[in-house]
Amino acid sequence: MSPPAPPRESQRIAKLLARAGIASRREIERMIADRRIAIDGKAVETPATLLTSLHGVTVDGKPVKAPAPARLFRFHKPAGQLTTERDPKGRPTIYDRLPRDLPRVMPVGRLDMNTEGLLLLTTDGGLKRQLELPASGVERTYRARTFGDVSQDQLETLIEGIEIEGIRYGPIDANLERRTGRNQWIELKLREGKNREVRRVLEHLGLQVSRLIRTAYGPFHLEDLPAGGVDEVRQHDLVAFRKSMTDGPKPGSAAGSTMRARTALTGRPPAERTARAPAKRPSADRHGAKPGRKSRSEGDRGPNDASAPVSRRGGRPRPSGRGRSPK
Repeated sequence: MSPPAPPRESQRIAKLLARAGIASRREIERMIADRRIAIDGKAVETPATLLTSLHGVTVDGKPVKAPAPARLFRFHKPAGQLTTERDPKGRPTIYDRLPRDLPRVMPVGRLDMNTEGLLLLTTDGGLKRQLELPASGVERTYRARTFGDVSQDQLETLIEGIEIEGIRYGPIDANLERRTGRNQWIELKLREGKNREVRRVLEHLGLQVSRLIRTAYGPFHLEDLPAGGVDEVRQHDLVAFRKSMTDGPKPGSAAGSTMRARTALTGRPPAERTARAPAKRPSADRHGAKPGRKSRSEGDRGPNDASAPVSRRGGRPRPSGRGRSPK
C-alpha cells in the first residue's frame, strides 16, 4: 500500500487567488475589503486568511475554479502606454490595447511608459513572481539608442555593478553596437530589472536615451512581433523553461557566478527562441522602425541610422549579415 500523500501546505487566500488568475494580490486585497470574496458563504475579512485549497471560495458569489495550467504570452508594448490595469489620470494602458478574447493576464515586471518592446503576460501569479524575483536571475536584454560620448571601455565597467545616488545596481553586460557621430545603439543585459535601471545607468554615463527597447526576457525574444501584437508561448516550451529554472545553477551559487563571468567575458549564443512570431516585413526592421528614417526625438543631432556595428573586442566591424539591424 502506498504511503498517504503529505498534507497540503496552507497559503494565504490572496496568494491562492492570484495564482488562480483571479486578480493581482493588491486587487484581491481591495476585493476582500469590498466583501466580494467569501468562504462557504461567509465574507473573508483579511487577505492573510490561510487555506489549503480554494474549495468553497467564491468571488461575487461565483465558485472559484481550480487553477488552470499557467499560460504565458508575448506582447510588443508600444511606447506611450502604462504597464498597469488602470490609471487615475486616464492615460492609456496596455489593457486598452490587449485583445478582448485574451484571458485575464498579469504583466511580468513593468516597462516605463516611454519604453517599448517585449512584455511578458501570464495567467499565473506564481509564474509571474518566479520570473520577477532577482534571486531567479532571469536575464533581460535591452537595446538603447543614445546621444553623447561613451566608449566600450566605459561600458565594460558596468559588469562590476555601479552605485548611483545610494542605489546599487548589479552587473550589466553592455556592448556598443553601432555608432554614427555621437549617436549610438547599445545592447545591455542585466538580471535585476530595478525601476528605470537602464535609463539611470546610461544617464549616469552622460548619455541621453532617445529610445529604449526590451528585446528579450530570459529565452523569450521579441523577434518580429509587431507593435501591439500578442502571441502565446507554446506550453511545452514554458514547461521546459520552468524546469530549467528549477534544475539550473542558482545566481548566487559558484556555478551561477562562473556562468555569468564567462558570459561577460566571451558572450554567449542567443537563447533558443521559444515563441513563434509573424514573418518579417521587408519595409521595416524587427522592431517596426523604418530603415534610414530620422527620429523626431533626435531632431538635428544626427542620422537615426548608424554605420557598421562596432565589435565588442578590437573595434573591428562584424562581418556583413551577422550584426543587428539598425533601428
